[in-house]
Amino acid sequence: IGGGSGGVATANRAASYGAKVAHFEAGRMGGTCVNVGCVPKKIMWTTASLNEAVEEAADYGIAATGGALDWSKLKSRRDAYIQRLNGIYERGLNNNKVEVVQSHARFVSPQVVEADGEQYTAGHIVIAVGGRPVLPDIPGAELGITSDGFFELEAQPKKAVIVGAGYVSVELGGLLRALGTEVSIALRREHALRSFDKTLRSELMAQMEADGVQFIRHVTVMDVQKSGAGLRVEFGNGDIVDGADTLIWAVGRTPNTDRVGIENTGLTLSENGTIAVDHFQQTAVQGIYAIGDVIGKFELTPVAIAAGRRLADRLFGGQTERHLVYENIPTVIFSHPPIG
Repeated sequence: IGGGSGGVATANRAASYGAKVAHFEAGRMGGTCVNVGCVPKKIMWTTASLNEAVEEAADYGIAATGGALDWSKLKSRRDAYIQRLNGIYERGLNNNKVEVVQSHARFVSPQVVEADGEQYTAGHIVIAVGGRPVLPDIPGAELGITSDGFFELEAQPKKAVIVGAGYVSVELGGLLRALGTEVSIALRREHALRSFDKTLRSELMAQMEADGVQFIRHVTVMDVQKSGAGLRVEFGNGDIVDGADTLIWAVGRTPNTDRVGIENTGLTLSENGTIAVDHFQQTAVQGIYAIGDVIGKFELTPVAIAAGRRLADRLFGGQTERHLVYENIPTVIFSHPPIG
């Protein structure tokens, strides 16, 4: 259940062993990473990096002149590329004889799911539904957008406020600033990327500030209102940012486990909505497995892919001890400059 990178990898690997596989996805194939995550983000990151290279070219003796960014052209080409990837994912599944069901699936019982009024029974069911960004519970929150909404923007923001201290915040903030947007990043504490390597984190923040990003430290947003043609963002300490045309919430994600009928399986979700699994991706209910962001470990696309493939190897490939070891997993942040 779930057409993200982890679900697709699991389905294809299982089918390669001759397993009969049904794959449920109501939206575009590829999940967050392909559609509103890593892939379009890296296209935007590359655009920003090219702009930086043009600006620095003269220092290396290259006479280069930049022009205004045609955001609509960039978005159109980026969206066309993503659409092509959606097709590649779908064709790959079809070529492996995976039955793709373009519908939302919910558990009816531990071994039965229902989609579009039809029921499907299987001895092995994998939950790979990923997560979604959240909005804070404050007045005016709906006036902002999340990372999903960022990829829908039809024009480049002139003045953006980004709320959050994670990799989404610094990635979007860095690329927007490199493209000329006035950027403010609001942090609840002193630093962004609090769980990241301290030396890299400090150096990145110093470089971002040198590039013109304003970090607003030790604040929480209390209220958002329309102000003229823009937005007025008020913080708990009394600070105000006025006239922003874009407010981006990057305050976390929540698993989509509330949408698949978990209550009909006998499973109990953790307080944050994740699913507990053992080292074989097995949940507390025999025959139900979970991979990717829904288990709350290393929420990275290659991790979900690796876990899903190993699960299929074990279940259908005869590799009885095959599993992913969640240790020493590298992380890259596509900030400006990028760090890892």
